Parts: sequence; structure tokens; C-alpha cells
Amino acid sequence: MRATFLITLLVATGLFVSVAALFLFPQTFGLNPTSGPQVKTSGKALIGGPFSLTDNKGQRVSEKTYGGKFLLIYFGYTNCSDMCPTQLQVMSAALDALGDKAKRIQPLLISIDPERDDVAAMADYVANYGDRLVGLTGTVEEIEAVTKAYRVYYSKEKASGSAGNYRVEHTGIIYLMDESGAFIKHFTFGVKPDELVAELEKLL
Repeated sequence: MRATFLITLLVATGLFVSVAALFLFPQTFGLNPTSGPQVKTSGKALIGGPFSLTDNKGQRVSEKTYGGKFLLIYFGYTNCSDMCPTQLQVMSAALDALGDKAKRIQPLLISIDPERDDVAAMADYVANYGDRLVGLTGTVEEIEAVTKAYRVYYSKEKASGSAGNYRVEHTGIIYLMDESGAFIKHFTFGVKPDELVAELEKLL
């Protein structure tokens, strides 16, 4: 029985790893999710892409607005009480430590709670993290599109009490994109400012 269980566990683990690899790196396996089998093998993670949103000043922006700069992108929301403030403080501290080099980097907070995070809410919130951070929001459809492009997980919990009283479960990843908008790497929750600085300095 024990041997059978171990074999089953190994097979299941292998299947999970294979599916994850196909999801993140489909071109490595000659696959393209929209057009069928391909011969290309780029090995690049399919993360990121075009977006059209509204910034905390009420201006419509897209990925082209920040062309020529590295992007640090975090997906969160203004009513988040723990993970979002922590990650945004890490981003802010890292950029402060970079000094003038930080001018080549644009930090972005993209809301995953468009129902509550309007322009005014985003403006008030990002002001807590200095003058570099730009907050982006949009319609439910626009947020769904950008979160899908970046493979972001988020889920609104069932409301308790008033309709506006809810939490949004989500990943705490910081995305680093290059000057053309291509994915470089990500930083998970718990990354330290000096670790982020070390990675950014390699690029600047």
C-alpha cells in the first residue's frame, strides 16, 4: 500500500509540474494557446501585455505611457490592511535607496477592487507612498483584462454586514518589466528592500 501511494504521489506531482510548465512557457513546448501547435521555442513566460486604465489623476493611460522605463507593478487594493502596505513600502524603500537611478523605474499599483477604488480613492492611497507611485484603476472589464494578462489571482470574499464590507484575496507578487514591457522576473511576498535593490541595480 505504501509503495502504491508513493507511486501515485510521484505521478501526480509530475503531472502538476508539467501542466504548470505548459501554462507559463507554452512556446517552449511548441504550443501557442491561441493558434495551436507552433515550432517556435522562446521559453519566455507569457506574463504582461497591453492595458488601458485610468491613473490617480483621472488620465487615461496604457503600457505605452510608461515606455522607456522599467516597471515595478503590484496588484492590490486600497482597503487591504496587511500585504499591500507591506509590499508597497518595500517598493518605496528600494526606490529611495536607488537615488537618482530610480528615475528609470516607474512603480505602479493596479487595483483589483474597481468597485471601490475610484480615482479619488487611488489618489488618496498612493499619496501615502511618496510621489513616485502611480495608482491605476478602471472598469471591472478592464481590470479583468489586465489581471488575466499578468496571471494575477484574486477573489472577492463574501460580504459580511454591509455590501461594501469585504476583503479581496490575492497574490502578493511584485512584477518587474523591462523598458519594452516584457516580463523580467517577479518578487514574492516577504522580499526585502535590499534584495529588490540588488536586482534593480543589475539593470540600471
